Amino acid sequence: MTTIGITCAAFGLKSFLLPNKFFDGGATGIAILISQLTNLSLSILILLVNIPFIILGYSVLGKSFTIKTAVVITGLSIVLAVSEFPQITSDKLLVAVFGGFFLGAGIGLTVRSGAVLDGTEILAIFMSRKYGTTIGDILFGINILVFSSAAYFFSIESALYSIITYLSASKTVDFIIEGIEEYTGITIVSRRSEEIREMIINEMGRGVTIYTGKKGYGKTGEFADMDVIYSVITRLEVSKMYSEIQKLDPNAFIVNSSVRDTKGGIIKKRPLKHQ
Repeated sequence: MTTIGITCAAFGLKSFLLPNKFFDGGATGIAILISQLTNLSLSILILLVNIPFIILGYSVLGKSFTIKTAVVITGLSIVLAVSEFPQITSDKLLVAVFGGFFLGAGIGLTVRSGAVLDGTEILAIFMSRKYGTTIGDILFGINILVFSSAAYFFSIESALYSIITYLSASKTVDFIIEGIEEYTGITIVSRRSEEIREMIINEMGRGVTIYTGKKGYGKTGEFADMDVIYSVITRLEVSKMYSEIQKLDPNAFIVNSSVRDTKGGIIKKRPLKHQ
């Protein structure tokens, strides 16, 4: 996974971004910016720019993570130095979108393997812990500086296309990391809760949590006791869940919400008996 991630990132850089003088955010964007201004080797600059972040990572995220990150960044530097990739296109929009896609795929795969390709993420984690700000806000601030510098030294158009590159990379990273395993929380209020519970467990292979609650309705505010079901499923299972519930109770009240993170419990799909 790490090898594929490094190759994807190098392909995105050398086949799309670098030949067209496009930038990315973070440490990679800083290295590209310096390389374009000074004609120094990008592979060396990527190492130099990331060294302070790697050192910081040792105290923030531990030895194992730091070693993996150092290996990944060094691997990217070596691949950029020794490998040749063909320029795919000079169309600016295609460069921005697909350059960001391959770079984001590389970053996402390395994150899944337990490392990062961009040291600014380590800085963002450190600052979020120290000052209570969000990681996203810190990365956003860093990238504003990078893209503002690109606009100042090169052109506003180049900076704007580079922002598209960054957005494309960010979305790809999100998909690679979360992908089809992006979870959705489903809350179901129904008089046929027992049948729905059995369906979720036996047909969909998911776990459930049952809350004892009251359902209020009508102008007089009447209440009725009933079980409230909560289950966590993948986003690809939402449509099937709705369909199965509809068969059992067309009047069921259903609320779904995106689940950003989970910890503990059992959320992986349980093997079904008939499988």
